[in-house]
Amino acid sequence: MSVSIALFTQDLRLHDNPVLRAALADADEVVPLFVLDDGVAATGFAVPNRSAFLAGCLADLDAGLRSRGGRLVLRRGPVAAKTARLAAATDAVSVHVAAGVSGFAQRRESALREALGDRLRVHDAVLTALAPGAVTPAGKDHYAVFTPYLRAWRSAQRRHPVAAPRTVRVPDGVPDGPLPQARPDSPGLPEGGETAGRARWTAWQVGEYEEVHDDLAGDGTSRLSPYLHFGCLSATELVALAERRGGAGAEAFVRQLVWRDFHHQVLAARPDAAHRDYRPRGDHWRQDETELAAWKAGRTGYPIVDAGMRQLAHEGWMHNRARLLTASFLAKTLYLDWRAGAAHFLSLLVDGDVANNQLNWQWVAGTGTDTRPNRVLNPLTQAKRFDPDGAYVRRWVPELAHIPGAAVHRPWLLAERPDYPAPLVDLDTGRFLRGRSR
Repeated sequence: MSVSIALFTQDLRLHDNPVLRAALADADEVVPLFVLDDGVAATGFAVPNRSAFLAGCLADLDAGLRSRGGRLVLRRGPVAAKTARLAAATDAVSVHVAAGVSGFAQRRESALREALGDRLRVHDAVLTALAPGAVTPAGKDHYAVFTPYLRAWRSAQRRHPVAAPRTVRVPDGVPDGPLPQARPDSPGLPEGGETAGRARWTAWQVGEYEEVHDDLAGDGTSRLSPYLHFGCLSATELVALAERRGGAGAEAFVRQLVWRDFHHQVLAARPDAAHRDYRPRGDHWRQDETELAAWKAGRTGYPIVDAGMRQLAHEGWMHNRARLLTASFLAKTLYLDWRAGAAHFLSLLVDGDVANNQLNWQWVAGTGTDTRPNRVLNPLTQAKRFDPDGAYVRRWVPELAHIPGAAVHRPWLLAERPDYPAPLVDLDTGRFLRGRSR
């Protein structure tokens, strides 16, 4: 009996998984393998929230495989070494894996190729709807501006989703390895796994997305980003499902998936954008640990900013509009280094994706792909537009929950001041009211 290995990374699903389908087509039996790489922990990326969500994803994947006659095989250690050892033990004819874009993923692929040689099969467009590098402008290796990329993406040929396998045969005698357990930092963390992700997609009203996606209190976003990050859902399949439904909401949702592909193709071409300015502007960032700590704790004195930061702490997730305005407050209003903010987000975000997190932070900070690098999101203006009644603030800042209506956004104007900090900075004058001055 011939054997192949399907090495899962950020594609923890059975539906529309080209890696698993190719491994099944390549041999009589397949080893569905996931390696808990100690190198991830060494980078600091394996934070409690993502580790807990990952544990749920792996348990759900194992259950799905077992319902098809298979099982998930777990190993712990260096990915290349553990995979090569299993390939030798099973005499595997091939090892299949999804192509990644981060510097870590690129180094992992190089190590796998060195260990496995021509038995390694790397599959594109597994983690994204369109593979990085599938479309490029003349004479360049990637698109640096979104709108031209969007046009090219729309005209590009994309692969069709593949069905989940009905049966998975795993060779006898391969030990499973224990599934991991982890405790999250955030009590409101969502449930991990393909089953939960597909249920979320089914229940969500994509047709309303265009109208409600910026409504902070309404919470009309898909909340699918954790499932996309871990590959519990396929971006290719979601694009196909959205396009099948049609309408303005579906079109707006697909546009967000294109943004995700855009950031991945930028990072694939420029891996150092994870920590270096993509477009240096000569910024001299301030350093103030007191202000940074107040921002992290949701105690800046601006309720809309603090609500976002407290949602992040509780759920390990934050509304996209809140991500933009909290990031702008740190990088543009406080003028603190975007890397400090990005690192804090990655310490909690269950969907903490290097491409999307770092490049969105750079977009806000004016060092990334935004064609308007001096854009500043005023938190009071943002509050008036996207939380006009203050419901989002009252949900996440309980010490202000008794203040009715829009007055909750300016508690410093109230005759009876609540037990809530004064603003860090005066938005009109730029004068710092707490912490040190510029």
